Amino acid sequence: MFGFLKSDPVKKLRKQYDAKLDQALHAQRNGDIKGYAKLTEEANAIWKELEPLEKGN
Repeated sequence: MFGFLKSDPVKKLRKQYDAKLDQALHAQRNGDIKGYAKLTEEANAIWKELEPLEKGN
């Protein structure tokens, strides 16, 4: 009945993934290569969770 109130895990992970990539982009532009590498690694970890959920839908 109130299914529309439930959060969509795919949307939540996609938002986190996009935010990490955006942070990584800014780190790279500011010359913070180590920060860029760390943020990219975190984004890849989120992607590994997100990919099967997107393919399942």
